[in-house]
Amino acid sequence: MSRTRAAARWAAVAVVAAAVSLSAAPAGGLASIRSQDLHEWLSYIASDDLEGRAVYTEGLGMAASYIEDHLREWGATPAGDHGSYLQTVRVLGVKSTNRSTVTVEVGGESRTFADGQGIVFPKNVGGKRRFTVDRVEFTGYGLDAPLAGHEDYHGKNVAGAAVVWLGAEGPKGLDRRLYRRALTGRNRYATEQLRALASIGPELPAFGGRGGAGAPPAAGPGGRGGQIPSADFTTVQRLDDPLPPNASAKDEFFEFLFSRAPTRYDELKRLAAAQEPLPAFRLDGVTLTFNLDADYEVVRTELTQNVVAVVEGSDPRLRSTYVAFGAHYDHVGYAQGEVVTGEGGPRRLGAPGRVMPGAENDRIWNGADDDGSGTVALLGLARAFALGPRPKRSLLFVWHAGEERGLLGSRYFADHPTVPLDRVVAQLNMDMIGRNRDDKASESNTVYLVGSDRISTELDEIGRAANADLTPPLTVDYEMNDPTDLEQVYYRSDHYSYAAKGIPIIFYTTGLHPDYHANTDEVSKIQFEKLARIVQLVYATGARVANLDHAPVRDNKGPRRGKAKAAATAGGRP
Repeated sequence: MSRTRAAARWAAVAVVAAAVSLSAAPAGGLASIRSQDLHEWLSYIASDDLEGRAVYTEGLGMAASYIEDHLREWGATPAGDHGSYLQTVRVLGVKSTNRSTVTVEVGGESRTFADGQGIVFPKNVGGKRRFTVDRVEFTGYGLDAPLAGHEDYHGKNVAGAAVVWLGAEGPKGLDRRLYRRALTGRNRYATEQLRALASIGPELPAFGGRGGAGAPPAAGPGGRGGQIPSADFTTVQRLDDPLPPNASAKDEFFEFLFSRAPTRYDELKRLAAAQEPLPAFRLDGVTLTFNLDADYEVVRTELTQNVVAVVEGSDPRLRSTYVAFGAHYDHVGYAQGEVVTGEGGPRRLGAPGRVMPGAENDRIWNGADDDGSGTVALLGLARAFALGPRPKRSLLFVWHAGEERGLLGSRYFADHPTVPLDRVVAQLNMDMIGRNRDDKASESNTVYLVGSDRISTELDEIGRAANADLTPPLTVDYEMNDPTDLEQVYYRSDHYSYAAKGIPIIFYTTGLHPDYHANTDEVSKIQFEKLARIVQLVYATGARVANLDHAPVRDNKGPRRGKAKAAATAGGRP
């Protein structure tokens, strides 16, 4: 079905019901956020007609058209390309010629290791630059896992240092399956959470699971133009952005690096192989000079689209600043293969996610919660602000594409914003806010906040105060804000693209459940009254920020609310 005919179809079917619904609803503001409207919108967004809303598909285009039509009806201002609601997202497949090196100086003696010769740099090392680090810290396994009684960074500040760690398998007794994300993310944990300037570890074994967004795509079809060359990496970000070097090294590098250390590499390697406790110490008299130097050639460009709108603020001075609201409107699509029966019973070939037992005949992953719930929540917020009282600041709404493929839409928007990014004072993101975590009845009033105190303590306080004024307030849980969260949720949705630019964020989620990325994530399982209350909380928080006479202060104190202070009502204080 063509996108145009599909849009006409839903419009013809829904026109009478929508007119009745809109005429009965309050004009705007908090009271206009109603469960019945969220249900109506989600019944289309997560329907089989949209075929799972995979990026680069007609189904995602149909969802974009549906969102556009509502924004146009409510009078929200287009903020995409060329006066439209759509911003084209260019997803680049890139070949890399990497000449990066690191020069290690130990007690006056130096050696230079080139990419592929003792050290391996990522294919994307960012823009060309050279810098020296004169503080090098060996951090043992480079792992914080307090629930397992292991914390290599406890009491240690590695900001501004280069971090070195060993032990690909981690310490003894650690459940590799449970701690997979923590083990494979140790370089990123050091540079992105602990603000190290660089991180170097050993080469890691394959930990299984699906490939990430950075995996090189396969060569494209030949067609009339011939075969498209395979890419080394895929990105939507600027290729000249500075990136911290997260590298893996071989024995020859470590042997020289530790040649004058209190414990030599041979002993450290033996301890790590046996998964025994490792020491931690500063490598005195050692400097690392990084020369990041790569040339990039774009060999493939794929196109998708964000949907972007603005509701202008009322204050002549503050309307040029923005509170941003976001969600991703894509999901994982549908299975192209058929059901086959083998020794293990029936299974669906070509499934883009998990197939639940008894649902083998359902080939479409509807994504009602992930992130249909956030998609329609953003519609509710856009209507509430467009038709209701206008706060002082302007409101920016972005439906991001391609989150499921590696935060494509939000990373693109953060590097190619359609409004000045330095005028965005906060970003509030919603992803999976329509269920109870693990389907537990005890979670019926709970919403998880992630990242709210990391960049701006004031933003977290505003969110807590907004919740305290709701009747009744939601139970706000900060468990997933813990930097050692096993699922590493802070990195896994679109808010992170804004946080990486220094913008204060709050991420709202109700957590995972058995239907996460399964073909049974359907509208019938959404808790619409709970969903509406969470949208009201986001509205109340955003309105407070939008009426604030100053931008929320960016004190960058990092995460302080976590597992030790997991559950708290937002109006209270731990």
